[in-house]
Amino acid sequence: MCGIVGYVGKKKVVPVIIEGLRRLEYRGYDSAGIAVGSPSSPTLEVRRAPGKLANLEEVLREHPIDGTFGIGHTRWATHGRPTEENAHPHRDCTGRIVVVHNGIVENYLDLKRELTEKGHKFVTETDTEVIAHLIEQVQNDAAAAGEPIPLEVAVRRAIKRLTGAFALGILSAAEPDKIVVARFGPPVVIGVGEGESFVASDVPGILNHTRNIYFLADGDMAILTLAGVQLTDFHGKPIDRAITRIQWDPIQAEKGGYKHFMLKEIWEQPRAIRDTTLGRVSLDSGKVYLGEMKIPDEELAAASSINIAACGTSWHAAQAGKYMIERLARLPVDVDYASEYRYRNPIPDRNALGLLITQSGETADTLAAQREMISLGSKTVAICNVVDAMVAREAHGAIYTHAGPEIGVASTKAFTSQLTALFLLALKLGQLRGRIDTARSVALIEELSRIPAKIEEVLRSRSAQCEHLAAGFSHARDFLYLGRGIHFPIALEGALKLKEISYIHAEGYPAGEMKHGPNALIDETLPVVVLVTRDESDPASKLRYEKTLSNIQEVTARSGRVIAVATEGDSTIGSLVEHVIFIPPAFELLSPLIEIVPLQLLAYYIAVRRGCDVDQPRNLAKSVTVE
Repeated sequence: MCGIVGYVGKKKVVPVIIEGLRRLEYRGYDSAGIAVGSPSSPTLEVRRAPGKLANLEEVLREHPIDGTFGIGHTRWATHGRPTEENAHPHRDCTGRIVVVHNGIVENYLDLKRELTEKGHKFVTETDTEVIAHLIEQVQNDAAAAGEPIPLEVAVRRAIKRLTGAFALGILSAAEPDKIVVARFGPPVVIGVGEGESFVASDVPGILNHTRNIYFLADGDMAILTLAGVQLTDFHGKPIDRAITRIQWDPIQAEKGGYKHFMLKEIWEQPRAIRDTTLGRVSLDSGKVYLGEMKIPDEELAAASSINIAACGTSWHAAQAGKYMIERLARLPVDVDYASEYRYRNPIPDRNALGLLITQSGETADTLAAQREMISLGSKTVAICNVVDAMVAREAHGAIYTHAGPEIGVASTKAFTSQLTALFLLALKLGQLRGRIDTARSVALIEELSRIPAKIEEVLRSRSAQCEHLAAGFSHARDFLYLGRGIHFPIALEGALKLKEISYIHAEGYPAGEMKHGPNALIDETLPVVVLVTRDESDPASKLRYEKTLSNIQEVTARSGRVIAVATEGDSTIGSLVEHVIFIPPAFELLSPLIEIVPLQLLAYYIAVRRGCDVDQPRNLAKSVTVE
């Protein structure tokens, strides 16, 4: 959730940290702060501000600071209101120790009472402040016993008292040019440069300075100094971990002339789908290569079922993936919200395959679901965008989407890349289970290879139409999205995109369920977006199309205002509805990759018309790394 950036080296520390925080502001923007120190100063200089990073920059212009080492934080509030006093970094009683924190300390009230009884004075509402005071108390106790300890030892002793999840960056004025980092839950990366070291919550925060990255695992600590980086576990035992060389270019995280990151990422979807497919399919043999798999093909083929866990947009992708896998591989699939998986007491089945879908690979609920699956005896596979993310490291196989950095909080290219990866997995399982022969495999791969060009056509030909529609519907209070079969999850995703960036209430619903409640909502003010595409080669698709036309007539009979997403060449739909967005024809299981694009554009342009902050919608963060 929150963003952390720290630096030890020879550069000017404040610009490095502020630049990094700007690149991580998608992780939280309720408040921001920075702390810096130098060997010549007995204290650490701290500046903080409520609201977005620009407010902190204004504070720094009025009250500049500088030093040789420092750490910054952009906050997504959990404990305490988004005010200046609750902004990170937080200090101990002396002001000589500061802490930034991503996560939740579940036992902070008990620790706060204990520390208060020992004379500590608390000035914030946050759980994080107890960590600074706890480290101070540990060092005081050690000094009183005649055994003073360095910062990293004090941190090790302190975090043993913490219950919950945390990614920590700690500075001490008494030990300049040192940052101590600890991870248990939320993600942390360490960057290694020439005579300099970096820490961040995510790669974009430091990628302009180094591509050599350590990905910390749970239970890891890092001590950053001018001499380099030392990795240990929480007991002080050294850890030997290979550096990962990041391949994507920093410019991928820039807007590139687009008004918003979200719009840029919508337009990047054809490339992202190609990159997800690249090197994974053969048009000659029809074979599919999933990537880093420790599960033998024979074991994949013998799976009794698949249990998928995901959150938000990834959950919608999972629902569409269920249709793909069950149709192509004839393998039963269950889909859970990752946040609910552990609490339904799932039935153990060692032959079931666990599948986790997450853009960041660090979503706390998804990781918890994965660990539950593993504890029940299942092998797990991760679909993830971030190489070496925690979910991939703990899985028995990883299908990386290679979509590049996604900065906009509302996911777009991650969704279509996940759909692509799910289609490849479904095709692979169908091959392994003898459900799809070579000729059919080649035909399906050819269908997939045509999708990026079809999306490019929609972007070129339908963007202006979506912008025009937005002008007419931006004042609506509610939207309803309808779809049948694999198109129902796309209706859910379209509704989510609208509500999260425009703040309009929107709901996705199965079209066939209209008579069971939603018809009561329809009046002349309600826009209803209906997915009514068809695949002429598929009899089931034709039946779905006819049934959906009936649902449209139910809406128009009640004066609802229909926006239909239909297939080019459909001569029927235009006479039934007020507005039609035509998209190219596609194979039934792949048409969702095209259908979602006009829904993304419609949500984007409505949000812009309403003056909303498209990339950083209120109360949301990109990567949900706490439960």
